[in-house]
Amino acid sequence: MSVPGARSCPHAAATATNVTANRVVRRVPLVRLRARDAKLVQTFVQDANVADTEQVRLDKWLWAARFFKTRSLAADAIDGGKVQVNGDRVKRAKEVRAGDMVRVRLGPYEHHVKVLVPSDHRGPAVVARTLYEETSESVTAREKLRDQLSLLPSAFVPAAERPTKRDRRKMDRFRGR
Repeated sequence: MSVPGARSCPHAAATATNVTANRVVRRVPLVRLRARDAKLVQTFVQDANVADTEQVRLDKWLWAARFFKTRSLAADAIDGGKVQVNGDRVKRAKEVRAGDMVRVRLGPYEHHVKVLVPSDHRGPAVVARTLYEETSESVTAREKLRDQLSLLPSAFVPAAERPTKRDRRKMDRFRGR
């Protein structure tokens, strides 16, 4: 089974189409997918009926797009102000539509994404990447921050237990006592 619009190159951009009664319902962009992944996305789009939902709750969409492992973690992040939609702080029940810009802060990293498909079905990671498109500025900023953080010295990690007498003597020698 081939994906409509797929090229022969395994990493070429393709487009999966949900077809119902010979009518195109929604086109879902596939970015750099292998052939088996494109087939997986195609079957998931057909099974989940992604095209039926025009708007979805924000916490469900964040969970389906795999930004958070559970909906409650997504809801906590929204309540904590770590998620913004179109530049505004929102509540978890905010309806997300295709074309909305969502800013998600995960630890030190910040993702600026555009919603492509509002879906409340959580699928494989390959499918989740097709639900949004990250801006190029966001990607470069995250890569730059990752490089900066990798150059920082690692923090001192204390031992899980109290030091033994031998460890204490080593520390005293190191300190020059």
